[in-house]
Amino acid sequence: MAVHLRQPPFSDELPHPVYIRSEKLESDSTYPRHSHGWGEFVYSFSGVMEVKLAQRSYLAPPHYGIWLPPEVEHTGSNRFEAWFCSLYLSRELCAGLPADTCTLAVGPVITSILADLTARKVDYPRGAEDARLMQVLIDQLGLAPRHDSYLPMSDDPTLGQVLAELRKTPSDKRSLEAWARAVHSTERTLSRRCQRDLGMSFSEWRQRLRLVSALPMLDARMPVQSVALELGYSTSSAFIAMFHRMLGITPEEFRKRSRGA
Repeated sequence: MAVHLRQPPFSDELPHPVYIRSEKLESDSTYPRHSHGWGEFVYSFSGVMEVKLAQRSYLAPPHYGIWLPPEVEHTGSNRFEAWFCSLYLSRELCAGLPADTCTLAVGPVITSILADLTARKVDYPRGAEDARLMQVLIDQLGLAPRHDSYLPMSDDPTLGQVLAELRKTPSDKRSLEAWARAVHSTERTLSRRCQRDLGMSFSEWRQRLRLVSALPMLDARMPVQSVALELGYSTSSAFIAMFHRMLGITPEEFRKRSRGA
């Protein structure tokens, strides 16, 4: 498998205190570990970007983006083709945003502004109108609901082993009890650690994993039935129901919106 190595666009300073760039990436692209003295908000129009810190991994499906404060060392990658944008903010403009890396829930105002600026190829404000628009964008990000991570992981050796195996094979249908036996633990112990480390049940985490795993396959134009089978669903209707429950749209509606991004 060929890995396409990318380089961060700026090394020393930003071209402007608020700067936005978008890029379409080939599958299996990666940005090497780096940090910078400005904040960065990563939002994917299509595909799924993954941002890794030393101890944590962040994935953001539609309606979510990843916020990285200044000086946070990280890598970026994508398994399938992706179209994403990064909003870079000078240290001074980060005052109203979280002090720690997190996932931000993206509402329609943020989505519309990002789509508009990207479509018009506006990288930084050259007029009063775009300056006001970007200020609204920054204000909206400051108000956006914050989540530790859409798909959190665990440093616990036992639970972490289970989650890592599931990320490799999201179609694995083993129950929590079966996983407990496989890692020489108990269902009750793993259940408690899910709530402690993930903030959700094992079942909810697995649903989120399957959703995040489905998005790049849908973007790659795989038939819905094939995606469902790939993720361990016995019928496409069960997969469609899960998808609609999680995102409020069907897989085909998601695909249409992604094409129009």
